[in-house]
Amino acid sequence: MKRRHFLLGLTALGGLASRSHAQDDPWPTRALRILVPGGTGGVIDIRARWIAQRLSGHLQQSVIVENRPGAGGNLGTEMGAHSAPDGYTLTIIHQGTMTVNPHLYARTGYDPLSDFAPITRLGIGPLLLAVHPSLPAGTAGELVQFAKEHPGQLSYGSPGVGTPPHLAVELFKRTTGIDVVHVPYKGGGQAASDLVAGHVQFTSESLNVQLPYVNAGRLRPLAVTGAKRVSTLPGLPTVAEAGWPSYQFEGWVGIAAPALTPRYIVDRLYREIHAIVDAQEGRDWFGTAGAEPGDLPPASFAHAIRVEYTKWAEVVRDAGIRLE
Repeated sequence: MKRRHFLLGLTALGGLASRSHAQDDPWPTRALRILVPGGTGGVIDIRARWIAQRLSGHLQQSVIVENRPGAGGNLGTEMGAHSAPDGYTLTIIHQGTMTVNPHLYARTGYDPLSDFAPITRLGIGPLLLAVHPSLPAGTAGELVQFAKEHPGQLSYGSPGVGTPPHLAVELFKRTTGIDVVHVPYKGGGQAASDLVAGHVQFTSESLNVQLPYVNAGRLRPLAVTGAKRVSTLPGLPTVAEAGWPSYQFEGWVGIAAPALTPRYIVDRLYREIHAIVDAQEGRDWFGTAGAEPGDLPPASFAHAIRVEYTKWAEVVRDAGIRLE
């Protein structure tokens, strides 16, 4: 019995020493990088750069954003999943990469439920349904009517297969019964540029991406996809208000570290990012984009991802969508 108590005592002391060592670890001592699984100019890139700039000040280290587009976000996400779990590589994640792509693709190169340590959700909000000004549609209803009169002739752009903008329009297609063509790009910036140039006719993207073009008169907004209107475009109805009460879509963007990243690093990152997005500047910035900070602690965020993972598995299966 005495020997057992002695061994238990050593184990407890070892645990205390380990925690003390973790708390005394000088992390970070060098620059961090944030991998963005998409091109420049898209919503995930915009949010990554906004967070990186402020996180750099909080951590007193450079935070570099590195774009890795391709395969609907799979390439950059795979790189993030297999990076060293030392707190120096973070990855921007979103609905597409974490809850949809694993059901769409035969191989993604990562497991969203086991290869990451989710840190927090950076923002959640509706997308903006907008058209090129040359299209004779001033409302969502007129867009649907035109599409039905010209089946298969309209095209819409997205940052890639399985990304939130793609899912939002696919849901809109099923809800309204229209036949339109999907044109996937390697990032939201490219999709927006081609929409402004008239190479595709409409899209459903973040307000961050599309609002500058709307304000410049280069895109025409029709509706927002969320449950309520946004303060930046108060006169614009939701898709539900426009005639399809069952329709609602809100996209989210988050940030994660590789699995096995020390817990004290994940917790420190959550505290710093929480302070950034919960500040008035953060609330104002997200509000301008019609979104909310969407802040969730690591455990709650991981649970939310699992719930959506199951939800989209059913949607993808029922739709019969599968990619190589």
